[in-house]
Amino acid sequence: MLAYRGKPVEDLPHEETVIWSCTHKDCKGWIRDNFSFADVPVCPICQSPMVRSVKLLPQIINTNKKRN
Repeated sequence: MLAYRGKPVEDLPHEETVIWSCTHKDCKGWIRDNFSFADVPVCPICQSPMVRSVKLLPQIINTNKKRN
């Protein structure tokens, strides 16, 4: 696969990732668990409650482990 300016795009490894998904039926907001700042976050888009689930996503390492 070629990307901008003909440079090849490397395939990123995907993994099952714990996420938080918005419970509001018209909102598609979600956040990776290891990128949230709260133990039980609220949706950053509509402020609705969120539920924990799993999604297949590209692997990203978060080096900041601090939570408020």
